[in-house]
Amino acid sequence: MRIVLVGPPGAGKGTQATRLAEKLRIPHISTGDLFRANISRQTELGKLAKSYMDAGNLVPDEVTIAMAKDRMEQPDAEGGFLLDGFPRNVSQAEALDELLQTEGIKLDAVLDLEAPEDEVVKRIAGRRICRNDSAHVFHATYSPPKQAGVCDTCGGELYQRDDDSESTVRTRLEVYHTQTEPIIDYYKAQGLVVTISAMGAVDEVTGRALEALKRGE
Repeated sequence: MRIVLVGPPGAGKGTQATRLAEKLRIPHISTGDLFRANISRQTELGKLAKSYMDAGNLVPDEVTIAMAKDRMEQPDAEGGFLLDGFPRNVSQAEALDELLQTEGIKLDAVLDLEAPEDEVVKRIAGRRICRNDSAHVFHATYSPPKQAGVCDTCGGELYQRDDDSESTVRTRLEVYHTQTEPIIDYYKAQGLVVTISAMGAVDEVTGRALEALKRGE
């Protein structure tokens, strides 16, 4: 299957993308991973992207699209892929359509993860991370530490990242609503959108997604 995964920050896209890609036996293609891989390997696209990022500017659509094209042409993506973080806006969605058409292939589904805005804010703003090891993550409501502000694993100080503050989360949501959400209507016009609730346990959401994708085939 060839799938685009969309949803607001905090909807659990990264977690679900990894799980769904494994279940469907297709590669998970994340925009963030593309940037990191190209920059790490110092490819021409990576150098170009880094020049924009170092200057504090957004990476142009054409660079992101070129990275995605290169990744989708790898042998492991011949049987399908799951795109996470791309396309991010309608112009990228149009470019993706053109790219797939030239390859004689098409998307099978656009999986839209829905979550109430207040829940999204609560999920992200409640995160607390250990200063000693960022892999130790807690949540003020859902998985609190035994002692407030102290990591259960190593005793390190727990803190809230600047981009996890409520005001920053709401700004990120506004960007999502204005830039990314319009692609849902774009793909609805093509009959590709499958919408599910992102609420509930991780396993429940994965099962819900797989069932919805199966019905949409």
